[in-house]
Amino acid sequence: MHVALRIVTVLLGLFFTFQGVGWLIDPAAAAAGLGMPLLDGLGRSTQVGDFAMFFLAAGMAILIGSLPGRGRVLYFPAALIGGAAVTRTLAWAVHGADFAALFIA
Repeated sequence: MHVALRIVTVLLGLFFTFQGVGWLIDPAAAAAGLGMPLLDGLGRSTQVGDFAMFFLAAGMAILIGSLPGRGRVLYFPAALIGGAAVTRTLAWAVHGADFAALFIA
């Protein structure tokens, strides 16, 4: 079980890291994958820069946390991902956003 959990953790870390790289290489496709248009001007700068770094930081932290003795590092990406789920739910409940069940899960 321990090995299977480590494999799943590494795969999740790679997924998040590749998502971040995707924002840098093909931001239009990355935006579409999250159900949003690619913005223009300063909005694009914020969108690409912030999303790329969110996914890169989370992915790298997950990969580092998957190493033996580094499990505490996983609190950082857990806070990012869990916090995003909470704030997405708040966006739905308070600001009229569509409920993003797939992304929250």
